[in-house]
Amino acid sequence: MLYYSRLRMLGVVGICLISALLCLPNFIKSPSQSLPWHQVHLGLDLRGGSYLLLQLDTKTLQHDRLQSLEGEIRQGLLSAHLGYGAIQRDDATTSVLVTPRAESEKDNDRKVLEDLTPSTPGELAISEKDGHFVVSLTKESIRNRAREAVSRSIEIVRRRIDSTGAIDPSIAREGEDRIVLELPGISDPQRIKSLLGTTARMTFHLVAPDPTHAGPGATMLPLPEGRGEIAVEDRIDVDGANLADAAATMSDNQWVVELKFDNKGADDFARITTQNVGKPFAIVLDGRVLTSPVINGPITAGRGIITGNFTARSASDLALLLRAGALPAPLTVVEQRSIGPSLGVASIHAGVISLTVGFVLVVLFMLLFYGRFGLYADIALFANLIMILAILSLFEATLTLPGMAGILLTLGMAVDANILINERIREEVRQGRKPLQALQAGFQRATGTIIDSNATAFLAHVMLFVFGTGAVRNFALTITIGIATTLFTTLVLSRMLIVRWYAHKRPQELPV
Repeated sequence: MLYYSRLRMLGVVGICLISALLCLPNFIKSPSQSLPWHQVHLGLDLRGGSYLLLQLDTKTLQHDRLQSLEGEIRQGLLSAHLGYGAIQRDDATTSVLVTPRAESEKDNDRKVLEDLTPSTPGELAISEKDGHFVVSLTKESIRNRAREAVSRSIEIVRRRIDSTGAIDPSIAREGEDRIVLELPGISDPQRIKSLLGTTARMTFHLVAPDPTHAGPGATMLPLPEGRGEIAVEDRIDVDGANLADAAATMSDNQWVVELKFDNKGADDFARITTQNVGKPFAIVLDGRVLTSPVINGPITAGRGIITGNFTARSASDLALLLRAGALPAPLTVVEQRSIGPSLGVASIHAGVISLTVGFVLVVLFMLLFYGRFGLYADIALFANLIMILAILSLFEATLTLPGMAGILLTLGMAVDANILINERIREEVRQGRKPLQALQAGFQRATGTIIDSNATAFLAHVMLFVFGTGAVRNFALTITIGIATTLFTTLVLSRMLIVRWYAHKRPQELPV
């Protein structure tokens, strides 16, 4: 058990040297751009950056659903060869009021309304009031829709942020309708705000027969650059949700955005362009008409382009938004804070001082109480710190103040394991065992306890990392890595140092 072969010793030393090499990029600049120079990234509290609190516009979400519900009711009644006196939305009560055309059709109208297929079970409630039918969205369905919209928005925000090249942003839910966004290293997030403030809901509509007047089933929408308004049919002929890709390209010496549809989008696009040759076709983004070209012929390849006075930046941003997908509802910035680099430097300074002081005190304690064995424990402790930083560097993890606290706590836990081993060896010596027997019994009896205690701590912090967010997650990450490195340095490295010393000196008494 106390025998270390030459190959095993070389393996342990090799791991320590590789760890030291992986730490180097954090302290020196890369001599060549071609080298894989992995570094630990600093979090918002250390590096500085921007903090944004975003809120989802749930009223727009409800309005869109009511507008969709109104269209479903109208289409359902007409498909059943039933008319209606009036169909009105009421955003205040989140309901649609349906007035039957005749008293004799009320039973048939109710049957059509009951046959409506809601987005989720229990979404709709149908009642009758003063001779009208009231189709309402239930409160539970509104809450569920808001929660689902926030979850979808988080993924879309993440895709948009990742496309800008921001390093390790933190995106998390807060409450039922808010999203917290932390951007380390970005002190002026104006471009980020403009990207997130755009819903990027793209739809394709035929222009109304009279472009200057919005008749039934049409809406006046603004044209670009303040050129007035144009009447666009409410019916969505092709949905931007069926976009497969979007890219900014050059065409005829101007920037354009090239679109590529999926199979359904390509089929819809081909059908509309085939049936409406010679008619203007409006491309609408977030309620504004980007362009309204005339359909010159069928487009069956599933591709199209958006023209306009684009710059390279605006075309790239629009393509980015379309690739990331449309937000279910607009996001507004309700709080913004900027953390300057001076505060980040102060945080780093405070964290380094606390880590250094804690490390020095632990080293002195081990030297004072355990002598030579304490020195070996200190060497293993330093190797432990190097290995933690090496693993964080290898995966380019983000380090925050809670993460630094986790590293310091890990060092204390590592010392606990060494203290347990040394005390076990002392106990064996007091019982009269010879040095070799005391060493072997001490390590053997302490190993099981060390593994059990670290295993339970490891599982607890893995769960904390999986289900935690933000600072809690970073704290759990450093502790989890630290537990793995602690087991190696305590049970392998420090034991190897003691075994090599004993094999060289063959002492009659152990210095513990």
